[in-house]
Amino acid sequence: MKAIIKAKQIGGSIAVIIPKEIVEMERILPDDTLKINVEKTDSFNWLWGRFKDIKKPTDQIMKEIDEAELDD
Repeated sequence: MKAIIKAKQIGGSIAVIIPKEIVEMERILPDDTLKINVEKTDSFNWLWGRFKDIKKPTDQIMKEIDEAELDD
């Protein structure tokens, strides 16, 4: 069973919470030993707030892009 979950900081460690549906489906109990495959997903959180100084509306920017493509 695969799931996309978020890592959380707990003290000096990083922990993940297994969704209830998976716990029930796999019958996971406290102190069970689990085998996991860790693969980081792409994240674009670093972009958040980077373009706040852009004053043009999106439709105007898109129109300029379309016009530039026609010029080529």
